[in-house]
Amino acid sequence: MSPAIDVNADMGESYGRWSLGDDAGLMPYISSANIACGAHAGDPATMRATCALAAEHGVQIGAHVALPDVLGFGRRRMAVSADEVGDLVTFQLGAIHAFAVAAGARVRHVKPHGALYAMCSSDEALAAAVARAMAAFDPGLVLMLLGEPGVSAARAEGVEAVPEAFPDLDYTPDGQLLIERTKRTRDPGRVAERAVRLARDGELEAQDGSVLRIQAPTLCVHGDAPNAVDVARAVRGALRDAGFTLAPVGA
Repeated sequence: MSPAIDVNADMGESYGRWSLGDDAGLMPYISSANIACGAHAGDPATMRATCALAAEHGVQIGAHVALPDVLGFGRRRMAVSADEVGDLVTFQLGAIHAFAVAAGARVRHVKPHGALYAMCSSDEALAAAVARAMAAFDPGLVLMLLGEPGVSAARAEGVEAVPEAFPDLDYTPDGQLLIERTKRTRDPGRVAERAVRLARDGELEAQDGSVLRIQAPTLCVHGDAPNAVDVARAVRGALRDAGFTLAPVGA
């Protein structure tokens, strides 16, 4: 039996007349979709259309929860308490759940976005708050985070939490992500090579050439890069050629 790896992408981040990414073009090459829930991006029509598209392609639906910051695209930190974070997660889960059910599917995982992702990955109290909100909604939901200490804090609340890796982003030598304000074009072949190395060896080269050890069952490809579809296609093909089967986490 071939080993499995999840390839996820952030989606449904258009809003009103503003459009971001090619969700329809990307969907055939991924196994999990993190769909914006209206806090940093996404609106009811976009949530409905993206959930329907994911269901059509058999792609797992996840809630891409965020701080309420449309103007900053959810990338600006806010002074929020653990209780406030839990309420934000519950509110957004409820919104995307309705559209998932309407599409004949269900929400299976949660991935915080932007600033909330960074905060929960490094702050045990916030990660635990997200996990408690998830468990109250559906204890079978899976949480995606960058790594410790957030993953362990979420697991302590009884939630399955998994570390995530990013073959299309640069890393610092200490394992932190270098976030781009605007995604740039990446060489699809290079990203695909990095994805295979992550899946097969649990390794990734940092910006300075040092090698990071990252054991992650899910890999993210960003849908807002100019050539995102080409990148996703190359990643899927390379993983298949390396003997991997694409399958969502928690399936």
